[in-house]
Amino acid sequence: MSAQHILGLEKVPRVTAFAPPNKISELNQLITVEPKCKKLYNLCNGEYRGKLMTKEISSREKEIILGTILGDGHLAMLKSNARLEVNHSENQRDYVMWKYNELQNLSGAKPHAIHIFDKRYNKTYRQLRFSTKVHSEFTQFHQIFYRDLKKIVPKNIKKVLTSPLSLAVWFMDDGGRRNDSYGLFLNTLSFTKEEHKLLREALKVNFSLESGLHWIQDGYRIYIPSNNAEKFCRLVYPHMIPSMYYKLSFNPVTTSYARLDRARDRKT
Repeated sequence: MSAQHILGLEKVPRVTAFAPPNKISELNQLITVEPKCKKLYNLCNGEYRGKLMTKEISSREKEIILGTILGDGHLAMLKSNARLEVNHSENQRDYVMWKYNELQNLSGAKPHAIHIFDKRYNKTYRQLRFSTKVHSEFTQFHQIFYRDLKKIVPKNIKKVLTSPLSLAVWFMDDGGRRNDSYGLFLNTLSFTKEEHKLLREALKVNFSLESGLHWIQDGYRIYIPSNNAEKFCRLVYPHMIPSMYYKLSFNPVTTSYARLDRARDRKT
């Protein structure tokens, strides 16, 4: 019996020292039941291999996870499965708690403060972090969005990025508005020019959004021009939390535009 067949069992067969070697190999990874999760063990050496969630991930949770992966989220491989790690500035505490509450069924400990040292600027920043438990679906996300431990944009992103909720989470993570116009941007500096092309095509096909590329000091970022900003804001506003509205250049409720501050134009 393979480990895959055992995942649904409530009781695990006991393997003794007298079990045939081929049977021990075949039953190398077994699952024992715990509330909301199952512990994964390597029977050959008794090594604990983390907590493997077996709870099904909902469509809403997947949409939030996708937006997080495109944004600031990080998928970390722990032995054979992955978990999602979420870090944000302490100034965005409301956003961290919103995301934690949305993913609470998949998560472990509550968000806690950490200190991150940025050697580029010789500064230490205080952030809030929480992690999910490991889950086979996070592993699948990792296989799609990572190559050689580097985050990538998969070629089929157009088929995946279809939800305004995912777009809103991505924007809350990595977006903002320009100071010299009503245009918006998504910080996508780590992606290649070809990957930006895939993302922009997804925005155009799935959301009817035109976009451009702007080069800044460390790479490209996606720019939503002023004539598409209102459409973008109307798409994401219903899925954003109030503390993140400051990133928008247009408020669909008050139908008012943000005040421009050309004095603070960053020439982007």
